Amino acid sequence: MIRRLVATAVLAYLLGFALFAVMLPRPADDQRTDGIVVLTGGAARIERGLTLIAAQRARRMLISGVARSVRPHELALQYRAPMRLFDCCIDLGREAVDTRSNGEEVADWLKARGYRSVRLVTTDWHMPRASFEIERALPDDIVVLRDAVPSEPGFTMLLTEYNKYILRRGAVLVGL
Repeated sequence: MIRRLVATAVLAYLLGFALFAVMLPRPADDQRTDGIVVLTGGAARIERGLTLIAAQRARRMLISGVARSVRPHELALQYRAPMRLFDCCIDLGREAVDTRSNGEEVADWLKARGYRSVRLVTTDWHMPRASFEIERALPDDIVVLRDAVPSEPGFTMLLTEYNKYILRRGAVLVGL
């Protein structure tokens, strides 16, 4: 009986990982939202957000998890974006240090602005956990549009992120 339970658990884990790896989220359409949130930490995330805000797909954009030492003009130079875009439409979130605190930072930003919809921009392999954390921190009536930045993650990256995702889901399930 114990062998069957262990075998079933292993099979469920492996099938879950296979689904996680094969069903990576895709970029969203050009739908407009009140705000855009970009989570730092992955290639092409900020570029995607800058493209969207320049195309007026939202009123404002939050870049969540920016180091305290980084200044807006440095980002404008690094990403070859007009400084006027940072002046009018981009906020730098400096409180988040991980995906979980991204959720809190995003929730505070949306609440302060009274926004009802947000486009979440992060890498495809990060989207399941990021959207889980952010949606947990938000009221049920805020719409989250998932906009995954395509990547080519390796096996180790996918396995690591899958483990983080299921461990976090489990922790929430048991109240941690």
